[in-house]
Amino acid sequence: MNHKSAAFVTAIAMMFNLLSCQKEKDPVISIIPQPLNVTQTTGIFKLTPNVKIVVKDEPGPSDQAAFLKSRIQSATGFDPQIVKKSSGKRISLQIESGLEGTLGTEGYSLSVSKREVKILAATPAGVFYGIQTLLQLLPPDIFANKVIEGIKWNIPLVQITDKPRFVWRGFLLDVSRHFFPASYMYDVLDYMAMHKLNRFQMHLTDDQGWRVEIKKYPKLTEVGAWRVNREDQHWNSREVQKPGEKATYGGFYTQDDIRKFVAYAAQRNIVIIPEIEMPAHTTAALASYPEYSCTGSPLTVLPGGIWPCNNIYCAGKEETFTFLQDVLTEVIALFPSKYIHIGGDEADKSQWTKCPLCQKRIKAEGLKNEKELQSYFIRRIEKFLNSQGRQLIGWDEILEGGLAPNAAVMSWRGTQGGIDAAKAGHPVVMTPTSHCYFDYYQGNPDSEPLAIGGYLPLEKVYSFDPVPQGLSADEAKMILGAQANLWTEYVADTSHANYMTFPRLTALSEVCWTSPGQKNYDDFSLRLTRQLQRFDAMEIKYSKASEQKIILK
Repeated sequence: MNHKSAAFVTAIAMMFNLLSCQKEKDPVISIIPQPLNVTQTTGIFKLTPNVKIVVKDEPGPSDQAAFLKSRIQSATGFDPQIVKKSSGKRISLQIESGLEGTLGTEGYSLSVSKREVKILAATPAGVFYGIQTLLQLLPPDIFANKVIEGIKWNIPLVQITDKPRFVWRGFLLDVSRHFFPASYMYDVLDYMAMHKLNRFQMHLTDDQGWRVEIKKYPKLTEVGAWRVNREDQHWNSREVQKPGEKATYGGFYTQDDIRKFVAYAAQRNIVIIPEIEMPAHTTAALASYPEYSCTGSPLTVLPGGIWPCNNIYCAGKEETFTFLQDVLTEVIALFPSKYIHIGGDEADKSQWTKCPLCQKRIKAEGLKNEKELQSYFIRRIEKFLNSQGRQLIGWDEILEGGLAPNAAVMSWRGTQGGIDAAKAGHPVVMTPTSHCYFDYYQGNPDSEPLAIGGYLPLEKVYSFDPVPQGLSADEAKMILGAQANLWTEYVADTSHANYMTFPRLTALSEVCWTSPGQKNYDDFSLRLTRQLQRFDAMEIKYSKASEQKIILK
């Protein structure tokens, strides 16, 4: 190689090094869920200690400003002032009701110039989601809960317009099969918020535990919240409690706990949906108050998966409905959600076939069989909920025997239940096992923690479309959205819960938020690289089962 050639090669190498260095300094745009429109221009906004948070309106998005201030403080150590106006560098949060026509109630506009970050929305919810996107424009360490030194907190200059596809973007945590501490509920709500999810279903009651304090019926938690400790045994191989054994495993949330959860969730635009199971999955309740069963026989809380389980509320006793209405009255007072979930799934009706009172009810009400008796049961509960200004939602088994007039349906046994309900004019949340059950394996079972079975890898979650084919435009409008469910028979602690949840919940968030035409799994995988770095900053244990499709940087 001659001197001229060597000089040329050196110059080219220097140019590439310069470009590489410049590229490293530019902030990365990697937002999940994918926004509707993103336009980037050259340059950055530098987040520095003197940046102000401007809230112009009264009352304005003050809660959202406080949230942003807290997040900035936690990771950067800066203490941004919240002011009504500023001529200096600022982050402006503003509500304009006229934007609802274009952005809806949860959409936002985010623009970044060198001197100002401006978030506009029609509601505080939209401002909050704009803040979530803003945080993702910063380095991943902005999500840390300790001050990170040596970070340049630069934000790319962008214009973003965004709004969600669905109104129901949900996550269920089963706190009955295994009880999780109150502190973890706040973590879950934070995880949901960063993914722009807005419905948190708490599966509060089941055969293995009753988890919410009911003042009028204290034995529900004195007895129903505790079971014998068989945690060293396989879930499906656990013997029931023996005479003389003490139930020591479990726990429950006080009413004060619930109020705090609800308030914390509301600040993050999340509605908590309580689930109180009926007429089946009720062993914990009937162990507490056996008089509301068909037999009245004493029971103990199940320590594991005893199946089949035929314990069920007696549909022939008026006292049963009085009990349930009393329970629901206290639940309604705690949870302001429009919907109250009553379960309704997997009801073994064998006791009803033998119960004289249930058979008398079937005859008196002109019912054909026990399926119609379950429908009668659900309709009575719905009538009560409606009288309290609430609506009933249940698993798709509530379709059997005739659906209650105003009920909404969660379609879990595939999509047919949701299709049938939508065609009948009922609201539907799609949550089929095939795409939304996070208790399924996400990788090779030989290298994964023990799970209930099934196989649901990340890519399959991402491929889900909550609107089934074959629905008319009007029928499709009945699909409220989708929900991921983490059932916890095999998930005993928070670390394992996070492992089963992430990054699959990240994929589900984009299913719920982003229009199908904008979804692309390869692009999602690249953006997920950055999201995993955020999880690292948050110290979330997540699965790497799909890492062959993810390039970690």
